[in-house]
Parts: sequence; C-alpha cells; structure tokens
Amino acid sequence: MDRRAEVGAVGVTAAERMFLAVDLDDEIRHALGTRLEASLDGGLLPGRPVPLENWHVTLRFLGPTDDVQRDRVLAHLDQHLVVEPFRLRFGGLGGFPRQARASVLWMGLEGDVATLEKTAAICETAAVEAGFEPEGRPFHAHVTLSRIRPPVDVRSVVDQVEPAGVGWDVRAVTLFRSILGKGPARYEVVETIEL
Repeated sequence: MDRRAEVGAVGVTAAERMFLAVDLDDEIRHALGTRLEASLDGGLLPGRPVPLENWHVTLRFLGPTDDVQRDRVLAHLDQHLVVEPFRLRFGGLGGFPRQARASVLWMGLEGDVATLEKTAAICETAAVEAGFEPEGRPFHAHVTLSRIRPPVDVRSVVDQVEPAGVGWDVRAVTLFRSILGKGPARYEVVETIEL
C-alpha cells in the first residue's frame, strides 16, 4: 500500500542533503514561539536562533542522498511504518552536549514519546537498509531552537522557561531536502508518509 502524499512532492536530482522528520504546522510553531517569548520576557535566545519556519523534530538525518537511496527509504517506510497517529506536546528546554557548555539549545517533547521513539527506530532501519551508516548517537526527542558558537552556559535560560505544554497530533513522517546557501538553510518537502 502506497501511503505517500503527492501534494508538495518535488523531484530529486543527484545526491542532496535529506532528513526524515515530524513537521510542525505554522499554528504550532507560532504557539511555541509565543510561549517562548513570554517566558523570556521578550528576551532573545542565546546564539543563532533557528528560524521559526525551520522548527521540526528530526527522526533521522540522512545527509547526501541519491535517487536510489531515497526510493529505498520511502519504500521501506511505506511497508513498515505501521504506527497510529499519536499526540506530543512541548516540554522544557535543554542544552547539548550539556547545559553548562551548550552548543545547541533545544525544547524537549512529552506525551507519547514511546511512539515517537518507535517511529524514529523505523526510520533508522529504513536508512540503514538503504545503505546509510547506522546513527552513532541514541535518538533524543527535541526541537532545535538555537545553535551556539562558541558554547555557553544556558542554565539560566533553561531555568527561566517553563514547559510550553503546546500539543499536537502527529499524523505523518516527512522527508525533507535541506538547501544550503547564503543565510539559514531552507527545507523543502520531498515526500510525506501518512501514518
């Protein structure tokens, strides 16, 4: 059964940077942005904030992906992504690799994280079977909010922001193309696999 949505699908040429993710709609992004702004009393996030339109939950970064690999990943997901829609909500902030010296500021996720982890594991298997190297780090459910160079102590920001509590229903996994160039990366939907 082919569950891929044709709406918004675009062609792929040569090897392009791709990743699998849970997309966030504009309403959810703006609700989260509003909560963050209120928690920070209008203050700014440290580092280089990720543009609101780029917020998503990465399930599996693929990197350079050719047509054959893309088709293999999508075929695997069509057959094996047997997951019912599930509900998530935004939690509190955190920092990678640690809050005292963070290079990434992120917002955690709560709710049916077990189903999100199962979905990420299916995406990992799809990637490995398509010829990608296994992911070296365990999956950590989050949305990247800011990239920080050089790393800084973000504990005061983390302590300042209460869990956002904004929730939404996850109904699809999206394959994105990452377009690099001047300014922040742009993400384009390549394919959407409905749950």
